Amino acid sequence: MNHSSHREDFRSILKRYWGYDDFRGIQREIIESICAGHDTLGLMPTGGGKSITFQVPALAMEGTCIVVTPLIALMKDQVHHLHQLGIRAEAIYSGLQHQEILRILENCILGSVKLLYVSPERLGSELFQKKLMHMQISFITVDEAHCISQWGYDFRPSYLEIANIRLLCPSAPVLALTATATPHVVDDICKRLEIEDKTKDTKEKTSFNVFRMSFERKNLAYLVRHADDKHYEIINTLQQASGSAIIYVRSRRHAKEISEYLCEAGLSATFYHAGLEHTEKDQRQRDWQHDRTRIMVATNAFGMGIDKPDVRTVIHYECPDSLEAYFQEAGRAGRDGKPAQAILLYNNSDNAKLQKRIADTFPEKDYIRQVYEHLAFYYQIATGDGYGVSHEFNIDEFCLRFRHFPIRVHSALQILQRAGYIDYDEEADNQARARFLVSREDLYRLEQVTPDEERVIVALLRNYGGLFADYGYIDESMVAQQAGISQPQCYEILKVLSQRQLISFIPQKKVPYIRYMQRREDKEHVILPRSIYEERRKQYELRIKAMLQYAETSHRCRSRMLLEYFGEKSAKNCGQCDFCLEEHGETVTKKGQENARQQILSLLADRQRHHITELFRLQLPTDELNAALSYLVEEEKIKQEDGFLTL
Repeated sequence: MNHSSHREDFRSILKRYWGYDDFRGIQREIIESICAGHDTLGLMPTGGGKSITFQVPALAMEGTCIVVTPLIALMKDQVHHLHQLGIRAEAIYSGLQHQEILRILENCILGSVKLLYVSPERLGSELFQKKLMHMQISFITVDEAHCISQWGYDFRPSYLEIANIRLLCPSAPVLALTATATPHVVDDICKRLEIEDKTKDTKEKTSFNVFRMSFERKNLAYLVRHADDKHYEIINTLQQASGSAIIYVRSRRHAKEISEYLCEAGLSATFYHAGLEHTEKDQRQRDWQHDRTRIMVATNAFGMGIDKPDVRTVIHYECPDSLEAYFQEAGRAGRDGKPAQAILLYNNSDNAKLQKRIADTFPEKDYIRQVYEHLAFYYQIATGDGYGVSHEFNIDEFCLRFRHFPIRVHSALQILQRAGYIDYDEEADNQARARFLVSREDLYRLEQVTPDEERVIVALLRNYGGLFADYGYIDESMVAQQAGISQPQCYEILKVLSQRQLISFIPQKKVPYIRYMQRREDKEHVILPRSIYEERRKQYELRIKAMLQYAETSHRCRSRMLLEYFGEKSAKNCGQCDFCLEEHGETVTKKGQENARQQILSLLADRQRHHITELFRLQLPTDELNAALSYLVEEEKIKQEDGFLTL
């Protein structure tokens, strides 16, 4: 099908594969624009249906659509869903074997792949670029396009490679998509991607097509709650709310602690962060996705690409460092269009914590140069040496040896990367490895082997030669597929076989790597340009200021504040945020507070110690309960100590 495809063609594709009768929002306009050969930018909020805007035209047009996305979990998930729909899709990311990458690229050249998902890091690969020149590319999709902007909240240097890919595919239009971009970042995205109209029937190049979908979420109530005891506030909120929930925290320690606290209070919760083994992540995500676990307590490692429509509550235990991050994470609530709430917990200590992040994210230049020098000591690299060499990087060991704090070292390395001295890959996949510890003959004589174990052994023998002589890299998902079991089952079987000394199994893990991009300099010659340091620090300070303004302002509609930040003017208040509810007089009534006081005093009438969580059984409105409790404690009518209440 060529660029002149009619609307009915797009709608029939939508109906055939996804079962929808028609498009929504700006989906149709984006699809028609990219199919007409125009460079196109789509600004769509989280849950706006971004994937439809490139998957439908990919099926309507001849050739392969390249989809650049930094989210490997999303990549795998979308490819899996497309396969279930009978659509030919593949993904290339770190950790795949060379032969597998080669097979995928050759199939693209042959025209048997409609969508090829690629992580931005793979774009610079010589193999990828060489094969790309022989493919028929329909168009290039850049998902999470804000990552290409140095002024964006989530800049990824690897995204800059996309401009070079455009030179290899000059006739392929670009579709850039983002859910979080200020007007300044939108301008930068267009500049970085060199977006322009490539319509062939005009002699002069005209401006690109930009389609904006309102970022307003009419079903989502934005609330800021000032809470001195955030643990109490979380439990109180979740006891009274129903449905699935996400609680976002800043640290792995908090994720585990709050999850355990919720479980002790009788709530169904688990936690998620980047430090978990991939099988643990997968299992916990599936349990939450399928409602076997109600609450996910997580760092920002969780949620990107997660499409669970019925999340009723998103709670931020701490402030993110930008409104972009907050808007995206809060927007994971209520994707099904039903009422949902996004709650930010805030108290006096949060302001100081956010201000400290500025110094942690942009340490002094002399400190950055010192980290650069200590890195050379760590790897024993002389001045003038080291170019092109990669090293594993253990940040805890490095910090212990040179007496640094991990957060500041991490920030220093990122700045050195932007300045071009090193490449710092903090999440490089170190692929799983295995080796047989018994001979082939002994393997065939084994008894007490389950059918699943036998199928895993056979899959290893069929796909990987030389495992009797030495370790070999293995793809657990492929072994699982050939054995007819799930990947978590495969992982457990490999561990059991390892415990029984039949194989040696080294699981996949993420290992940070540092690669010197130029010869080592003496630290006094390390140059950190204004655009890399001062200008980016200023942008970061402005994002922190905007986040604090949102949290601390109590006289404006929350939804309007967010919309205006993203360049969208709203004529009316939302009617459901904490400010709007107070404006409408929906605050704590004297009658309601008096009722709550009486119920608390009745509970404590037996003069026994009662844990504070017992108050939730009273099923009182949150604001009335909080107001009544504060009054009774301040008036010394009851005592509160170590989480217990007494008369």
